[in-house]
Amino acid sequence: MAFVAATVVGSLQSVRLGQSGTFCSRSSAAALTSARNAAFGFEVSRISFFGKSARFEASNLPVAVSFSVSAALTTPTAPATKADYLAVKKALEASLPDIAHDDGSRGPVLIRLAWHAAGTWDPHSKTGGSDGSTMRYAPEAQMGANAGLDIARDYLEPIKKQFPWITYADLWSLAGVVAVEAMGGPTIPWRAGRSDDPSPATCPPDGRLPDASKKSDHLRAIFGRMGFTDQEIVALSGAHAVGRCHTDRSGWDGIWTLTPIQFTNDYFENLSEKKWTLKNWAGPPQYEDPTGKLMMLPSDMALIEDPEMKQWVEVYAEDEELFRRHFATAFAKLQELGVEFPKWSFFVQ
Repeated sequence: MAFVAATVVGSLQSVRLGQSGTFCSRSSAAALTSARNAAFGFEVSRISFFGKSARFEASNLPVAVSFSVSAALTTPTAPATKADYLAVKKALEASLPDIAHDDGSRGPVLIRLAWHAAGTWDPHSKTGGSDGSTMRYAPEAQMGANAGLDIARDYLEPIKKQFPWITYADLWSLAGVVAVEAMGGPTIPWRAGRSDDPSPATCPPDGRLPDASKKSDHLRAIFGRMGFTDQEIVALSGAHAVGRCHTDRSGWDGIWTLTPIQFTNDYFENLSEKKWTLKNWAGPPQYEDPTGKLMMLPSDMALIEDPEMKQWVEVYAEDEELFRRHFATAFAKLQELGVEFPKWSFFVQ
């Protein structure tokens, strides 16, 4: 492979290789595969943007070849159709069952990936969020809160290879939505059009994600930064209906519900109805029910210790349909925080 650098003039939403070359949108540029440029007779396998410059990775590159890159003057078109995204959804659904993974489904860890990728949004600095997929880079990937998410990212690589046009940012977000729905959760409105940042320069700083060892003041600070209310905090916490903790990742251990791959309101029923006591063990503080089979984290217990949040726990324990509606709205909001969707963006259901 050889590399050619060029300056992009004008809008970066869409660029053109030469006078009769291939168009691609900025959001799909990093994943453009085997695009044939008839004007120069070589194959471009990847385009990466760096500010107003672009680097092209090409094979069969003629000696001393040079070419210009100019901005397209027309409105950019979608790099894929709704049908293409639906094909990705179908592939994601088929990939979820995995008897070798935890309780038989990859769904919970994919929800966690989508959550952690999006939950770093900061409206003041305009950094973080699901746009950019910056967890591909070491500074964010190695944060303690993201321990174990390399497993989720690796699970999605075959899907990425099957559909190279989709950005990692869209793929991770869509995977979380598909996982919720496939495990019996609500249908979540999901919009295509996220982009991949080309370098780790835009990785958010550590400390933006919730710390499960802390209480309601911390939850309000973290979620409040992103514009979430108490009701939305509790609704989003309902994702703990699925999945489990692992000692080799977070340090905690166990499941919140007896159906960890079914999206229900059991988490809220367990919180409000069972007696929880501090677990006597060598690990970090966590709580257990009388059977010792279920656990809760300090941040979970905060939801019933705080009067304002407790009322929503009790509401969702009684009304599963309301929880499903509120979760769908809050999770959709989370996945769109900070995303500047291109004009071609559309909802995929």
